[in-house]
Amino acid sequence: MIIVSKNSDGDFSSVQAAVDAAKSGDEILVKSGVYKERVEITKPNITLLGKGAENTVLENNYYAKMIMPDGEKRGTFRSYTLLINTNNFTCKNMTITNSAGFGSEVGQAIAVYAEGDGIFFEDCRLIGHQDTLFTGPLPEQEYEKGGFRGPTEFAPRVQGRQLYRRCYISGEVDFIFGSAEAYFDGCDIFSYNCNKEINGYVTAASTYNDREVGYVFNNCRLISDCPENTVYLGRPWRDYAKTVFIGCEFGEHIHHDGFHDWNKEKARETAFYAVYNCTKSGAEFIPSAPFVKSISREYAESLLERMNKLSDELSML
Repeated sequence: MIIVSKNSDGDFSSVQAAVDAAKSGDEILVKSGVYKERVEITKPNITLLGKGAENTVLENNYYAKMIMPDGEKRGTFRSYTLLINTNNFTCKNMTITNSAGFGSEVGQAIAVYAEGDGIFFEDCRLIGHQDTLFTGPLPEQEYEKGGFRGPTEFAPRVQGRQLYRRCYISGEVDFIFGSAEAYFDGCDIFSYNCNKEINGYVTAASTYNDREVGYVFNNCRLISDCPENTVYLGRPWRDYAKTVFIGCEFGEHIHHDGFHDWNKEKARETAFYAVYNCTKSGAEFIPSAPFVKSISREYAESLLERMNKLSDELSML
């Protein structure tokens, strides 16, 4: 095991230095402290272990509107605090935060850029505002030239599976977004109050047309200090977005429509949005938006069976 410490009792004093020295299969123990750095992980089979999410913090504050030395804006996909661009990565008991601030002031600011198969976060805190967690790959095509400027802009679009267990994820606009098959199990999802008529969107999936599953949230709590009916469960970053909530508890902040169509006429027909056996302030929640699908108990159970198999596989990596 490689040990990172802010004091003199470790192998390295920075997380990136430990990652650079690590070999595939290594575990890196990050002792308590606030590590103000950006970390990029491109080697497979690496594990980061913190000493508790409250105690071990990886923090940076890059943001989309930031002007780089060449005069160009940094953009969304170069704003990350932690980049994972590999397979079979595990992170436990840590906080990863992008502290740049509200999206209305700084634009997008990614805390975790996660791309690869077998990515697993457990008992972690992922903190940001706009675009907190990116679950790659990128969509097949950007809307504007240069819109995907970043580490995987020209990389093959490889689909991956991701698991987030008992994590706390915070943000405002589209703060869980991307194209991966991702399972959120027993997580707390916090939406910030932006003091707007609409305070945000929890998800912005860009699921590919040929994929059966996008985002699945099971037994999660959606919490907030926002006024009632001011936050949507999601909107379609791309037309075939797939997002399902099962057995979740919603606060009063969740909009009665459930999901927003982002004014995309095609997405009303092609997106797959569903809510099953969820409650809002203790009562059954049935979304008002007409394009939200109704799913059967059998479908919900089969989806959870698939997700629990994924959970078992990733837990053993």
